[in-house]
Amino acid sequence: MSRIYPQTVTVGIGALSIEEVVAVARYGAQVEIAPESLEAIAATRERIDELAQDPTPVYGISTGFGALARRHIPEEKRAQLQLSLVRSHAAGSGPEVETEVIRALMLLRLSTLCTGRTGVRPVVAQTYAAALNAKIHPIVHEYGSLGCSGDLAPLAHCALALLGEGPVRVDGGKIVDASEALAAAGIEPLALKEKEGLALINGTDGMLGMLCLAIADLREVAKVADIATAMTVEGLLGTLAVFADDLQQLRPHPGQAASARNIRTVAEGSKILDAAFDNFQKTQVQDAYSVRCAPQVAGGFRDTVDHAALVAGRELASAIDNPVVALDGRVTSNGNFHGAPVAYVLDFLAVVTADVASMSERRTDRFLDVARNRGLNAFLADDPGVDSGHMIAQYTQAGIVSELKRLAAPASADSIPSSAMQEDHVSMGWAAGRKLRKAIDGMQRVLAIEVLTAARAISQRVTALETGSVAELAAPGTAAVVNAVREKVQAPGPDQFLAPDIEEAVQLVQSGALVAAVEKSIGTLD
Repeated sequence: MSRIYPQTVTVGIGALSIEEVVAVARYGAQVEIAPESLEAIAATRERIDELAQDPTPVYGISTGFGALARRHIPEEKRAQLQLSLVRSHAAGSGPEVETEVIRALMLLRLSTLCTGRTGVRPVVAQTYAAALNAKIHPIVHEYGSLGCSGDLAPLAHCALALLGEGPVRVDGGKIVDASEALAAAGIEPLALKEKEGLALINGTDGMLGMLCLAIADLREVAKVADIATAMTVEGLLGTLAVFADDLQQLRPHPGQAASARNIRTVAEGSKILDAAFDNFQKTQVQDAYSVRCAPQVAGGFRDTVDHAALVAGRELASAIDNPVVALDGRVTSNGNFHGAPVAYVLDFLAVVTADVASMSERRTDRFLDVARNRGLNAFLADDPGVDSGHMIAQYTQAGIVSELKRLAAPASADSIPSSAMQEDHVSMGWAAGRKLRKAIDGMQRVLAIEVLTAARAISQRVTALETGSVAELAAPGTAAVVNAVREKVQAPGPDQFLAPDIEEAVQLVQSGALVAAVEKSIGTLD
């Protein structure tokens, strides 16, 4: 982790940042509600209380929901209406969702409550914040959200816990009943009033939370992709000439320029490449597309992540509920809960994730083929034929890349009608977020195998030169990676159990240790 995240996040009328979402979701930052937000919440609640006494039905306050919205609900049944809504909508199924996703969606629902546009009482927001700070995490399931009207089932499971019902985990512990967890934390369970159950479940918070977490991960993995490329250029005795800045300016995509700059920086000062320069000019002339065009692909990836961050920023500034209390005090239905804008970029990120990983696998494969690896042993084996080297590591990459291509199929292109055809078009944004999380994990693993393979190749190049060590001959940036790998993985030699070595490389990537090692050696990367 190269970024320092805040330990406390203030939730108010204004928008949260992606970094604040990650701080609370992943790193357990505490939340506090801004005083002006509590004032705004109280003010709009007065309007809800007025409408609750109006004989004219108002959706979400004195009516049923969805296809049942035509029924007027008498005052004595409205508390039961809200409770029944939460209980019935907490209908998820399948495996537990990760804690960081649950914390993200809880924070983002709290953020919408704190805009003062939902009509809840201040105690609702305060109870939500208290549960989040006590690390009471409701059990949320893989299946249940269609991404419209928002992430209903996941949010309903969270709302149910605030009422003292349903299973929760406290700070990663065993499953207990929500009533027990609230009592232990000194939190009084909520008793819902008009509009409040609906306000707790009607938003894009799950898919948006997954988008924020994905953006944070992908910004880091973009650096890993450039580091891996630089190592491959060095290990394959390629050329850095194609990454020159003036060539990137001929096609001024910002991500491309940043990626090329990183590759140059990481591989700069390589005596291995210096020694191979003349032979490359005479016999190779050009590197393959998977090497030469890396900034174009990784740069497009970076620009896509930036676009996703733009969409996330807009969504973070939104007050998503239905009905909503407008600025002029009217309570009105709307369609802002539809997850399409978020779903689209989640799918877009899955596409570029698959493509960058695919290019990484192709670079790795070049190391293993004697027809293309420029003098290295077959499969980088110590004794080819007796040893298999990294032959099957590439199989693992290939299997993951194939899966990533399947995950790149857009969830948002699908829709299925629900609620007796009242909700007849949905975003599938939750599903887009779920598959993107799997895709990011796969991409990190593919890049880790390229790094592991390139480190082995660089070590073999150094051995072949017989004039120095990795620290003396490799570029300072690539040497930092090789050294980080060697702290966990033995130097090249006869075959050994390979899966643990791959997992060590994966941990270096996912923990941020690999990027940190490079940046400690040569400075901050773009």
